[in-house]
Amino acid sequence: MALTGSKTVAEYPKDWVVPQWSAPSTVFAFVTTRLNGASCAPFDAFNLGLHVGDDSTHVHVNRDRLSQALPIQRPLQWLEQVHGNQIVDAIGDGVTRQADAAYVDGAGIAAAVMTADCLPVFFASKNGRRVAVAHAGWRGLLNGVLENTLARFPDDPSNVLVWFGPAIAQCHFEVGVEVRDAFLKGEVSSENRALISEHAFRPGETVGKYYADLYLLARLRLQACGVVTITGGTLCTYCDSQHFYSYRRDGRTGRFASVIGLVG
Repeated sequence: MALTGSKTVAEYPKDWVVPQWSAPSTVFAFVTTRLNGASCAPFDAFNLGLHVGDDSTHVHVNRDRLSQALPIQRPLQWLEQVHGNQIVDAIGDGVTRQADAAYVDGAGIAAAVMTADCLPVFFASKNGRRVAVAHAGWRGLLNGVLENTLARFPDDPSNVLVWFGPAIAQCHFEVGVEVRDAFLKGEVSSENRALISEHAFRPGETVGKYYADLYLLARLRLQACGVVTITGGTLCTYCDSQHFYSYRRDGRTGRFASVIGLVG
């Protein structure tokens, strides 16, 4: 589908992931991959994170290439992510803000979060006037980063579309029993507690360890807020080493970006 503006989906690099959702044509969104960049191993090659130990010259080359791929040139709101629950309004002043989500309601700016296993969550109002993107690891999920992002929209939650970008899937996301207990303790719905207990945490190979389903945990929290249209959640960053960075798999590694904005 063509986007309004100077770029179309077809013009994005072929390896990038474009959400398959019903957002209006005023919305553009994509996820980069690790392919075709300037960074050397272990950050090879399209690393966008300045905080991981990569050569900053290489990262800035990659960020410039990302900016050039946007539909119509505009600044990007980068974040200093802290696994918290804060959301900021994206501002095109070049300042990196400390938060784990960013909100956009104008065409002059785009927002990005960086991940390498955590869950990037895209939001768009059905009328195509407002968007946001959030970085949700288990700590952010537990502390309400998705609820806070949704609350920034003036729209009824049923009128907000959500798409889950690439994250570590349950097959490889092992956590301790304290994580499972924290989600169960924080859940007020008996039905959701049963789903969390039976499906969101599968017993691991070691006593006291569980395989957690970030996608399901995020879906349950958003549905509890009234979101009805949620898509995505089919990829695994750990499994797909060709396209995605994974901190759990590699340790020292790069970051890919999930970007969203409005075309003018």
